[in-house]
Amino acid sequence: MTSWAVAVITMLVAVVPVTRERLTRFAVLTGLSVTAANARQVIDHFAGLRRWRLIALTLAAPLACLTDDPFYLVLGWCAVSVFRNVRLPARVLHAHDDARIYRGAWLLGLGGAAVAGGHLLTDQGATPARLAHSAIVVIVAAAVPLAARELSARPTPEALDDMTRAELAIGLWSTRTLYLAGTVIVLSGALLTPGRPPKHDLPEYSMPKSFPRQTAVFTTVKEYKKPTCPWVDQIDDPCRSWLVNGRPFPQAAPYIIGKGGAPRPAPFVRSPDKRAVVYLDRHDRRMVYQDARGVHHLTGSLADTAVPTPTFAGQSRYVALAKDGAQITDTTTWSTVSVPGAQQVHDLNGSGIVVTTASQVLVLDRRGKARMSLPIKEIKNVPEDTYHLRPDGSRFVVIRGREMRVESFDPGTGKRVSSVTPRFPGDDFLDIGLGWSKQGPFLVRGYESERVYYLDLATGRLWRRER
Repeated sequence: MTSWAVAVITMLVAVVPVTRERLTRFAVLTGLSVTAANARQVIDHFAGLRRWRLIALTLAAPLACLTDDPFYLVLGWCAVSVFRNVRLPARVLHAHDDARIYRGAWLLGLGGAAVAGGHLLTDQGATPARLAHSAIVVIVAAAVPLAARELSARPTPEALDDMTRAELAIGLWSTRTLYLAGTVIVLSGALLTPGRPPKHDLPEYSMPKSFPRQTAVFTTVKEYKKPTCPWVDQIDDPCRSWLVNGRPFPQAAPYIIGKGGAPRPAPFVRSPDKRAVVYLDRHDRRMVYQDARGVHHLTGSLADTAVPTPTFAGQSRYVALAKDGAQITDTTTWSTVSVPGAQQVHDLNGSGIVVTTASQVLVLDRRGKARMSLPIKEIKNVPEDTYHLRPDGSRFVVIRGREMRVESFDPGTGKRVSSVTPRFPGDDFLDIGLGWSKQGPFLVRGYESERVYYLDLATGRLWRRER
């Protein structure tokens, strides 16, 4: 692309017609007085020079573009000044005094081109492009002296009229241009090289991944432990891997790197029935659900800062991924529901979903449509509120951690149905809610005794469940 652009620019410059300023500069440099008798002779000289240069460039430009070799553009521009006068008839030879300076420059340039060309041929070898350059340089080196013989002729003093003065000026100008053009050609032939395709940078070195590519399998996850070694990336050591049933679980990422903090263990959650786990894949950085049947990907590839927090719900049937919005997946049908703005999923069953946003508690139906909402009451240094939705969706229970109070709501209307404070025996008090029992009543647990009680949501009465 660069060669074509340069070729087009060169052609546009060559197309520019001979200007008055150029003729004036010629007259000043040669000391010629332009008259009506010799003006046409001067104009014809430069017009012919321009015409032959265009012809040469028309042939050289495609060759330069096809070979990606800028030398041919230089040759096309300068060749006319060298070869135009080679075939002129010989005249009486009288060297121009001013030509000696240009001849010295030509000889220096020719010597430099010979040294540089010889070094490059020795160093880079005789490539086709380099041999073509060398052949052209030899031809120009032979042509310049021949053309200089013809241009060095000078009329005798008694024959000086306007026409001969113009011819003398043109000869002096052409001699100067001949030596300069020849010098440019031989130097560029020796120094310019064809364009070469850029070398592709070698990939940055990275340590080979030493952890195994096989996938650990299980039937039941009896126990699991997080990595215990300090964070080191891609090192195959049991203490740097999650352990499932006492063995390394190599497919799970051990750590993630967040913004502005030290690496922390990657998410790894076991289902309540101990038959499945959800984790961040070590290789492709996707959230993965795995059980005895195999692996199911829950997300695409994630940056560490976008890794969500996973939770199981609904008797291990549902998996919720929360991070600036929640994605809930049914592991039976693999259908998903998205809840924008959700920061945490608290409860989930066949009748609805309970989530919290930055400012609200939302009770949603299974399609993600809001049924009711409550403002969040955040108080520092007190237990957080917990939320429970009845499996049939008819009641929503909020356990206020500060007041040890249990409130129930009708999700259909959003109205509070009851608010009770359970009275535990002795010095015991409310710890957590455990949801609804199979028999129907709501279950709670005492903090000191860790005993489980049935709770009447309407009256606050407690009684022990039968074993």
